[in-house]
Amino acid sequence: MKIGIGNDHVAVAYKKAISDYIREAYGYEVVNFGTDSSERFDYPLSGKAVAQAVVSSQVDKGILICGTGVGIGISANKVKGVRCVICSEPYSAKLSREHNNTNILAFGARVVGIELAKMIVDSWLTAEYEGGRHQKRLDMIEEIEDDNL
Repeated sequence: MKIGIGNDHVAVAYKKAISDYIREAYGYEVVNFGTDSSERFDYPLSGKAVAQAVVSSQVDKGILICGTGVGIGISANKVKGVRCVICSEPYSAKLSREHNNTNILAFGARVVGIELAKMIVDSWLTAEYEGGRHQKRLDMIEEIEDDNL
């Protein structure tokens, strides 16, 4: 599995810690789409880059980190085919995969501690889409996307 990861200047340390964690805990390849500098960096750039990598199948899933996770997650959700969840706890991360088949996870370096961030990542990476009754709603979301091109 290949995970794309993106961040802004606030989340450089978190990106490194989460990337290392994913490599060590899961053996997954992690592809960096963010900044490695503490110099001001506009989060929409890495949000878009990870989103495009996910929808083009360059990577299997994406993880985004900025101060709150909100701006970078909103940026990713502007790319057709992306279902990015912004989480600050593991339960929503798990259900977002099971019910919404989310393909990108976002969280905030200023919102969650690094150990909680790892728990959120674990819940999200290990959960699987259930399909069934949930597919109808995903189809409806895709129709909304198609209506607004």
